[in-house]
Amino acid sequence: MPQRYHNASEVPLALAVFLASDYYDYNDDPNVISTTTLLKPTRQIILAKRIPKNNGLEDLVGKMSNRIGAAVHDGIERAWVTNYHIALDSLGYPKSVINRIRINPSNVALIEDPKIIPIYLEQRMEKKIGKWTITGKFDFIGEGRVQDFKTTKVWSYMNQVNADKQILQGSIYRWLDPVKIKRDQMDIHHIFTDWKVSDARANPKYPQKPFQKQMFTLKSLKETEQYIIQKIAEIEKYSNAQEADLPFCDDEALWRSAPQFKYYSKGIAVAKRATKVFDTMHDAIKHRAVEGKGLGEIKEFPGMVKACGYCPGFALCSQKDILIASGQLAT
Repeated sequence: MPQRYHNASEVPLALAVFLASDYYDYNDDPNVISTTTLLKPTRQIILAKRIPKNNGLEDLVGKMSNRIGAAVHDGIERAWVTNYHIALDSLGYPKSVINRIRINPSNVALIEDPKIIPIYLEQRMEKKIGKWTITGKFDFIGEGRVQDFKTTKVWSYMNQVNADKQILQGSIYRWLDPVKIKRDQMDIHHIFTDWKVSDARANPKYPQKPFQKQMFTLKSLKETEQYIIQKIAEIEKYSNAQEADLPFCDDEALWRSAPQFKYYSKGIAVAKRATKVFDTMHDAIKHRAVEGKGLGEIKEFPGMVKACGYCPGFALCSQKDILIASGQLAT
């Protein structure tokens, strides 16, 4: 196997082996497309395919978040598969309920014993659309409801930067297997990797616990299938297009923060720093009219983008060059 990583940050060997281990079940068939790929911007999907597979080595330390997330998923799965009897008993659940639970039961088992409470974990599903095979692997299904575990930053949750993607992800999972996934809602279990008790005490809008369950309503099966068909058609349309002709990623895909409106009491040409910063133009204008007595200047600063740094097509993308040049993407 060729070398994939370089250890520029000098990660100790005991930790390096963990970071260099990848257990994802990849599929190299060009006509197989995963649920997570369907959620990505078309520009990112196309450019990522144009990066040579052996084009340089990945920095090992850059895999930290991915591997921690995978370890959490593996730990949850292992707990359910090997220890749910003891864990549920210690949580006070009656044995009559615990004894009915089955992990990943077969359809035959469910028919033979209708009292079974099925729990499904980490199963890959697939369905054909034309020449394409759509695949997806859910985290957890309980009581017919698909559930996903997300290790994430508090900022990401508070700004809901991935909410629409998460709804689509759950909707595609249900489209792939509406027999197992019967419910119209899904649960996202956010597990915060940077949660601080001090921030929770100081800010009521901050998550009050190091985890947060969030429920979303899924799209209909018809609406979901239409999205998949349209996305595949767009991928096919641009598969051989010049980079400059690829559609730009929108603000949601770029994880753009909200704009700021800065008030300069002495004018922008004179003042080096803003007198006050506002979230809306309305508040900035009101402040200038009342406190500034109609004097001073207001300047709008567009929100900063964050997603480009995580994009595998970064090196080939001209949109990121425009964002860097305009100061909207920090390097």
